[in-house]
Amino acid sequence: MQVIRNVFLMLLMAAAAFTAQAQVANARGKASVTYQGSVFGSKASADDKQKALREAQVKAVEFYYAEAGQAESANFDAIRDRVAANLDKFILETTVLDEQDQTDKHVYTVTVRTSINVAQLRNAVKAGSATQAVAKGDKSKLTFLFVSRQVDSEKSFDDRVYQRVDRGVKIDAKGSDDRSGVEGESIGNGRIGTNASVKRSTSIEAKRTDTIETGGSTTRKSSESTWRIFPSANLNSVFTGVFASAGFKVLEAAFVEPYTNGLLKIKNVENDYKSGNDLDPATLRDVVRGLQAAQVPYLAFGTLDVGLADTDPATGLKRVAVTVTGKILDLSSGIPENLSTVGPVQYAGVGPTEAEARGNALKKAADSAARELVSQVTNIGLR
Repeated sequence: MQVIRNVFLMLLMAAAAFTAQAQVANARGKASVTYQGSVFGSKASADDKQKALREAQVKAVEFYYAEAGQAESANFDAIRDRVAANLDKFILETTVLDEQDQTDKHVYTVTVRTSINVAQLRNAVKAGSATQAVAKGDKSKLTFLFVSRQVDSEKSFDDRVYQRVDRGVKIDAKGSDDRSGVEGESIGNGRIGTNASVKRSTSIEAKRTDTIETGGSTTRKSSESTWRIFPSANLNSVFTGVFASAGFKVLEAAFVEPYTNGLLKIKNVENDYKSGNDLDPATLRDVVRGLQAAQVPYLAFGTLDVGLADTDPATGLKRVAVTVTGKILDLSSGIPENLSTVGPVQYAGVGPTEAEARGNALKKAADSAARELVSQVTNIGLR
């Protein structure tokens, strides 16, 4: 029973952590103020400390946006004054970590840790965006084609090795041949006799030198991967919610497909992503022409690549990482224009099973990628 209770508590902690991470963020801030002193010496007043505290809180929010990325940081610049004027609305909790009062220099410094209401910050950014100022009937149409996938098989190749050996042989030789002989005759008793003797001496000296030169090459070929596609219906609500909250009129690709004169085919997009990291140029051109025919000026598309599951060292739960890439194209002119890009960037999710960990990671990756894309188009004042 105790084991079941512990597992249940771990699941609650994981779920709470995921939810909190999506809506609340912790960040530190540090600020210093200079106050007026007197010849008799003085300390920072309550007003001075309060001023430093509020400046530290603003710094904490700024630090959060700086970590979120360049696009998010630019969004904060647009709402900085609003945040500073309504800190209680955006800061849920503040803990003073350190404070120093340098009475000789009349400088008071405070360091704080804050819990930031991310949801309220996002609402503030959306309220100031150009898309929010547009009437509902004039909002821009956007559709999205994001594919979540995992490696199904991987084909690797052995190294191809070519070797060559050049062999050279050089022989130096010299020799001599000496011959000497004696011949004689003798006549007697009606006979003639002859005799001869030959002496021969031969000497040969040879020297051989071998030279060997080796060479060759090794050719390596990268692995070929095929992917299996995960159903993305559960992610559609994530993308739809983020893009809609940014001020777009979001249309799901399945509903747009019949109005594209047969050019946009979701199956063709999925098949391309099964065998590679990019859409085939012909497929992308068909998608663009089809959406232009359907009068949908904006397209968001990309991939969410699911990694293999492992064990999270902190909780002991299953952990899955997802790498996401994506972009938004403006199709309103003849040649598509790239408005914003994200990735490749990795997010991780945990859960008691691989399926739940994968689902949490996919949702987190989809939400984060969509928000980064939206932040970038918000910065350029897209309507």
